[in-house]
Amino acid sequence: MVDDVAADLALSPAAVGLLTGLPVLCFALASPAASALVARLGVERVVSLALLTVALGTVLRSTGGATTAFAGTALIGLAITAGNIAVPVVVRRDFRARADVVTGMYTAAMNFGSVLATALTLPVAEAVGWRWALALWVVLVPLAWVPWRAATRGRTAPVELAPVGADADAAGRRGVLARPITWFLTVMFAGQSFAYYGTTAWLPKILHDSVHLDAGAAGVGAALFQGFAIAGALGVPAVLARGWSMRAAFAVIAAGWLALPLGLLLAPQWWAVWIAAAGVAQGGNFTVVFTTVVRRAGTVADARRTSATVQTVGYGVAALGPSVIGAVHASTDDWTVPLVVLLGAVVALTVAGLVATGTPRTQPPRTEPPRTGPEPA
Repeated sequence: MVDDVAADLALSPAAVGLLTGLPVLCFALASPAASALVARLGVERVVSLALLTVALGTVLRSTGGATTAFAGTALIGLAITAGNIAVPVVVRRDFRARADVVTGMYTAAMNFGSVLATALTLPVAEAVGWRWALALWVVLVPLAWVPWRAATRGRTAPVELAPVGADADAAGRRGVLARPITWFLTVMFAGQSFAYYGTTAWLPKILHDSVHLDAGAAGVGAALFQGFAIAGALGVPAVLARGWSMRAAFAVIAAGWLALPLGLLLAPQWWAVWIAAAGVAQGGNFTVVFTTVVRRAGTVADARRTSATVQTVGYGVAALGPSVIGAVHASTDDWTVPLVVLLGAVVALTVAGLVATGTPRTQPPRTEPPRTGPEPA
């Protein structure tokens, strides 16, 4: 479908790359602003505003020319960024005791949406054109907005007032940045994001060149990578409920991630096994990262600040994944070195993750003075 969009909008290959990568750039660049917005307006208003913005962006990118396509895609990216920051805040505030379960459900829902979009968008585009295929997804917005409004109606979310709120937030942000756990989680998520987006972009091509799969079979491989993530997202809370430690769960996840580049290098004929293992791992690791963010945050505001830091750096690194893997492949005309680069990212997330998921020696510190009343976001 990308070829149809490019032809219809007269986009160059570079412009197509920018259009498809724009949401990830928004995730990286807009996370600090989204964090400040959540602090100012509260998660109830921000999530509602984000959903309405997704609807506007979905319609906008499906109409007009290249300018509206970029504008609509940017709006969607900014809205999702706000949602990405808001979710850990809601989990920390309302579901801290069951953070793993709620985060796992959230991660599974995202991966299910990705699988659904992958499965349905192309057939719809072939039937009615790419514009309708993209615009039709706007019907999901009210399905999310109505229950969200029902669940949060009447809730009084505190609003941080400037300049006092700005000073407090700056002090709290410095406290979060001074904590080693913040940076271990950041490296953990950056490695995951680089590996995920690099794999998503190039896995079909790797399978075609290395295992000689046709386009259909390579597409099945990519679908396996997304689909098995649902099992990983839900599997983490399941094993934690059985008494596993977070570090033990992460060790299995790390092994699954490591299996993909190592397996494709050493035994590519078993590609389905390596892809399934990495699919489970990428869904499970997302759950581990943001469950750990929630559990190690001293306050709701700390969860927001830590999440913003992790996502700003992580998605910034993620934006490099497809281009770095592609550039290395172009320079070597082989997939060995790109897979070694991918392996390096996975090793980084493994080392950082083993530290981040260890048992904390002390309770997480508050990075701001104690407050009376409900904790602000």
